[in-house]
This record gives sequence, C-alpha cells and structure tokens, in this order.
Amino acid sequence: MKHKPLTQYLNSDFVKAANALRPKKARHRIIAYVESYDDISFWRTLFDEFEDDKFHFDVMLPTRSNLSKGKKQAMMNMLGSAFGNNMIACVDSDYDYLLQGATETSKRMISNPYILHTYTYAIENYQCYAESLHQVCVQSTLNDTQLLDIAEFMKLYSRICFPLFVWSILLYRVHDLNTMPMMKFCEIVRLTSFNIGHPEHSLKQLNQRVQHNLSQLNHRRPDLKGKYEALKKELVELGVTEETTYLYIQGHHLVDGVVLRILGPICRSLRHLREEEIERLAYHRIQYTNEISAYHNSQCDVSFALRKNSNYKGCVPYARLRADVQRLLGEIKAEKNTPNNPTRNGNLKNQPTP
Repeated sequence: MKHKPLTQYLNSDFVKAANALRPKKARHRIIAYVESYDDISFWRTLFDEFEDDKFHFDVMLPTRSNLSKGKKQAMMNMLGSAFGNNMIACVDSDYDYLLQGATETSKRMISNPYILHTYTYAIENYQCYAESLHQVCVQSTLNDTQLLDIAEFMKLYSRICFPLFVWSILLYRVHDLNTMPMMKFCEIVRLTSFNIGHPEHSLKQLNQRVQHNLSQLNHRRPDLKGKYEALKKELVELGVTEETTYLYIQGHHLVDGVVLRILGPICRSLRHLREEEIERLAYHRIQYTNEISAYHNSQCDVSFALRKNSNYKGCVPYARLRADVQRLLGEIKAEKNTPNNPTRNGNLKNQPTP
C-alpha cells in the first residue's frame, strides 16, 4: 500500500500542536507560504517588523505541487482547508481584491482571513512606488541630481489611466473578457516614447489613446454606464485614487511598459553627467581613468535597483497589509480562531483608513 507523505497532513492545527511541544520560552512559529522564490524577500521584509522574542515567521514555498502556472489558485486549492492562525498564505492581489467576490478566486481570497494579499496588483507595484523612484535612480547611478519630478509624472500618468482602469475592472466584474482584455488595456496605457526634456509629449499621446478607447467602450457597452459610475465611487473607497492607479494595474506591464521606460533615459543622462564631472575634475588622464573605472564598477543596472527597491513602506496599501499582520498576531495572542471573519483583508469599505 502506498502511503501519503507526512507533509500532506500539515495544517495550522498541526503547527499549533508542534508549537505547544516546544519549550515555553521558544518563539511561536507561523508558517507563511508564498507563490514564488521572487516573493520571499518582500514578505520576509514585512514580517521582520513583527518578529520578537515571542513570534517568528517561516517564509517558504509549498512543496507539494508545481506552481509554475496559476500559482495563487494552485496554492489556495492545495492548502485552502489547512490555513489558520499558524499557517497562512501570502499572495499577490492581482485583480481579485478589486473584483470583490465577482469570481470564485476573488471570493476565496478576500473571505479567508488567513490569506494575506498585497492590495496592490503585485509586489512589483510596490517596487514602483512613485515616491521611491528617484532613490532607485540614485542607487543605480550614484547621482542625486533630479532631472524630473518622477512622483508627479506618475500621478499625472495615473489620472489619465484611471477612467479606463475603471472600465477594465467593470468588464472583469461582469465577466466580459473580450471587449477589453487585460493585455489590451496594458497595451493602451504603456508609454510608447519618453523624452526627459518634454515628458508632456508622452502623457499627451497616452491621453489620446485612452480617450479614443473610452469613446469606443461607451459606444460598445452603453448598458454599463450606471454600473461604471457606481464602480468608480466603490474603487475610491477600496483605496484606488486617481493619483495611485498605477499601483493596481498589471505589475510586469508597469515595470516594463512604464517605469523602466522613464528610468532608463533618466539614468543614462545621470551617468553621462557624472562622467562629465569626473572628466572635468580630473588632474590628468591616469586619475580620470581610475576614477571613471571606479564609478563604472560602483553602478548597477536600473532594473536590478528597481527589483531591490524596498522604499515603499509609506505607501497606503502597505499600511493596510501591515494592519492585517497585526490582526493575525492579535488573534494568536488571544488564542482565538475566526476563519470566517469577512472584515479581515476583505472589503476595505468596512475598515478604517490607517
């Protein structure tokens, strides 16, 4: 007879029992499953804020299945009944948070108090937090000159995208995946060009595309006009403001189609300025060669600096995520188990704004 591996019986109660067998002064262990190796650093950084002499988190990947495709769905199917105070899942929200139960995946994610989700579309959106992007350029180029107010540019970008983003969420809520699929939306809102000297040209082109598609959508789906206005108000209540729309669009697209298209030219200009400064200040050719070599060796690629960016802790969605962790630890401290509590990491309309 083929026996099941012992790991298949692992659940929150098992971890709780294992914690009870440890010495009284030992820290309480909470297993936190994440979707991929790339996610470990983000969740580790978050949990570091809460670990003390009483609690610690073990961040790991589920090992019972290949999660290469449909990672979040696979993890919830695999471990859904096993979650509890002592074993949690940590996932990207994707659109599921904003769909508010319109799909089965969304319903499961926002109703399970032991599934922590990012609130933003993905971890990449945090790394693209507008207020931190100048620091990303500094890390990449070692030049603190501000050639462009990137945070303000991202606000303007978001304001233009917001009306079309509302349409994107609305179409997904009514299960219309053909009128404007996510990939089409991403193609519309990407930056086709960017000039540091005239960033307004990029925004003008973007606005023209958005307005054209808004006109088409209003013509093709006039039946959704009433739902559109209601959803716009609801999204604001859920945390999506006109100036932060970029945090909720598809993460990989935001990185490749928007942020790196801005940061790439900026970083090239910053490097050029620093190299000119080194040449101007060098007393002789040997000193110039040594200084320029040292500078080149100290730089890093801007995409690498962006992936390592962790200066997003002032972001409102991150504050909500921290509040979820605090509630979880509060439940453990009180030795309570409330798996069907719908207000935790679900609909923010019932939660106070941090």
